[in-house]
Amino acid sequence: MEFFWSLIGVLLVVEGIPWFLSPLTMKRLLVQLLPVPVRHLRLLGLLLMLAGLLTLYCARHILGG
Repeated sequence: MEFFWSLIGVLLVVEGIPWFLSPLTMKRLLVQLLPVPVRHLRLLGLLLMLAGLLTLYCARHILGG
């Protein structure tokens, strides 16, 4: 459980970096996403989750020995 919360903490730090360093750029990016169909955003989210799972699998089973 400690590992899980450590990962959540790292995730929050990484997600917060662009908002801290360049909030105006992040706002512009979000405005650019408004015309993108919800279906495409959902597909992007799914692909990112699958890429994350693949990365975790590789890290644990291939690189981890």
